[in-house]
Formats: sequence, structure tokens, C-alpha cells
Amino acid sequence: MDPHLLRTFVAVARLGSFSGAARDLGYTQSAVSQHIAALEGDLRTELLTRRPVRPTAAGARLLEHAGPLLLRLDAARADVARLAVAPPERITLAASPLALGPRTLTALPATGVTLRVMPRAEIPAAVATGAVDLGLVDGLAAPSDPLRLPDVAPLTVTGVGEDELAVLLPAGHPLAGRSALRLADLGDARWLDAPEAGIPLPAVRAALGMPGCRPSLRYDGTDLQTLYALSAAGHGLTLLPHRAAASVPPPAVAVPLSTPRLVHRTELLTPHTPTPPATALAHRLTTGA
Repeated sequence: MDPHLLRTFVAVARLGSFSGAARDLGYTQSAVSQHIAALEGDLRTELLTRRPVRPTAAGARLLEHAGPLLLRLDAARADVARLAVAPPERITLAASPLALGPRTLTALPATGVTLRVMPRAEIPAAVATGAVDLGLVDGLAAPSDPLRLPDVAPLTVTGVGEDELAVLLPAGHPLAGRSALRLADLGDARWLDAPEAGIPLPAVRAALGMPGCRPSLRYDGTDLQTLYALSAAGHGLTLLPHRAAASVPPPAVAVPLSTPRLVHRTELLTPHTPTPPATALAHRLTTGA
């Protein structure tokens, strides 16, 4: 299967338009039509309806395979390029917002690094394809257990740190005076939907082991001070790593989570063939030296 034809198919399916895919890819519309016809001829099945432009059942199934296949090809290209191209003068480190703890920030060198804050779900692919040199991701896990990350390419995963968890809530909340909280007692509460600034609600629900955690206001930012203010104003609860909750200003409070026994884990993602500067930075981040 020709990857050029596959990329054209993905673009047409994503945009729902042959002309839109042509503009996006820099091809003529005739070339796009020829690519789709060649791919359908290779697979001996119709992949797209024409009016409207939508994937057929076979096309939808191919789309499920296309993303991982193309990502693997991009990762292979980036892996080879690291061996053939001179290392960049600056190293780009991608990190999800909650992965940036004090220990990590202290380990960063004074010069030569660009820190890029990204959504945690995008970081593995960014490292695999060479868009960034290293990545820091975070999530919930049982103590000493690795995070469940997508299999995008051969990446080296190293644990950087683990932290206890705490629940952020308004000072006037009935449970604010507790010394510790059980997640099972909070399933019926209203929660802030802050997927990047706090622990994402799907992860909280998975830890709860049942439906619950009704979302209230959604916050798409990454600023913790805004998250604290939203919680203090009564817009809902949030689960945070203890180090992030430890500096909560009043009138919000943070109460440690006692059960289930989970931690906030941070991991470093390194490509299969890192450049020497990336290797040096990875050593600093994992050892603090």
C-alpha cells in the first residue's frame, strides 16, 4: 500500500472534500482523484462515497489503521534522520502542564532548551516523529506502576517521579475539614472539567470504577491560579497532585486522597535514537544531576 495514496485518503476523509484535500496537500484535484482511484483499485473496494464525500464501511476500517501506520512511518523517518543530521543547537522538551514539578524545573539547564507545554495526549507522537526531542507526560497509576501510553513507536519510558493526590474544593464545602477523603464519597459531587490543568475527568471516573463525577464548568486552560479561583468560587472539585495542591491559596483548600491507593506519576519519553544533547538532558531530568 503506497503511503502517499494513504495520506491523500486520510486528508479527503478528514476534510470531506476532494478539492479541500488538494489545497491542503498542494496537489491538483485531478491528482487527488487519481490517488483515491489507485488506492481503491489496490484494495479492490470503494473507500469513499462521492456525494457527499464520506468513508464507506471499508473506508472507515482503513482509517482505523491509517493513523498508526502513517505515524510509524513518520517515526521511522525521524529515527533515521537523528543519525544522519547534525544535532540541533537547542533541545525541545514537550511537557504536559502537571508534569512540570519543581524537581523537573530545577533540573533544566540555564540555556539550550525550549520548553513547550502541550496536551498530554499529543506528546508521545510528537517525540516519535521528531517534532520534539523529549517528552514529559503525567497520569494516574498504582504506586510504581507505569502509565498506559499509546504504542506509537519504539520509545524509552523512564519514571521521573510519583506524588500523592489531593482533592481541591471550596473552603465552605462540607468535606473541607476532613483530614483525608475517599474518592467513593465524591462520585455524586460536581467536578470541574479541567483536562489539562487537573487530572482529566475520564481518569477520575476510571479510578472511581463507576459512572459519576458530574462535570460542571469546563476550563480548557493550564493556569493553576485560575483553577484555584474556579474551585474557590464553587464551580466544582478537582483532583491534583499533592505538590500542586500544597500551594492552594484560600478560600480554596486541598484535602489528601486516601483511597483508592493511586499516585500522580510523571514519565520521560525518549526516542529510540536520541541525539547526544537529548541524552544529556534526559540524564539531568531522570537523575536531577
